[in-house]
Amino acid sequence: MDSASIDFDRFAIAARAFRTRLEIELSEVPAPQRLAPFAIAFSVDVAIDEDDLATGRFVLLHDPAGQEAWGGDFRCVTFIRSAVDLEVANDPMLADVAWSWVAEGLASAGAAFANSSGTVTRAASKSFGGLAGDGDDSEVEIRASWTPTDSGELISHLAGWIALIELAVGLTPIDEGVSAIKKRR
Repeated sequence: MDSASIDFDRFAIAARAFRTRLEIELSEVPAPQRLAPFAIAFSVDVAIDEDDLATGRFVLLHDPAGQEAWGGDFRCVTFIRSAVDLEVANDPMLADVAWSWVAEGLASAGAAFANSSGTVTRAASKSFGGLAGDGDDSEVEIRASWTPTDSGELISHLAGWIALIELAVGLTPIDEGVSAIKKRR
């Protein structure tokens, strides 16, 4: 087994043990099978006080032979959909700001990367008829992929993606070494 494949296995073990803050539920899900010889995937749901704020997916792909389009033998492929205020959704700078969260989240976790690409979509909807009581809804969707440049630090990419989700949802960062305490009901 080559060292990159060993790094993939180490990532899988560390990711399965990865702990997030209380508002974020991280779970392993089936990974796509045809994109690379090795793949692992995780989904996330963010909720506060019964309000669903965000959902997302993180996939780490590994092809020991490398893929030219990736510029390496690993690729992170991610998706996040987060609720935003209608005023924020209508801001013409939202897409640029949301895209900057990708690099900011990865940098906060020390995740070195190259060859990033992706899209940001903003949407606002208004309900009518029987759904009129549901109110207006708006969200931002970030689809991003990048190539990790240090296969020995793959877990930092999952941590950076979680930081990206925190930015998208507007959660206040929790300092390292500090634990959140669950509210009593």
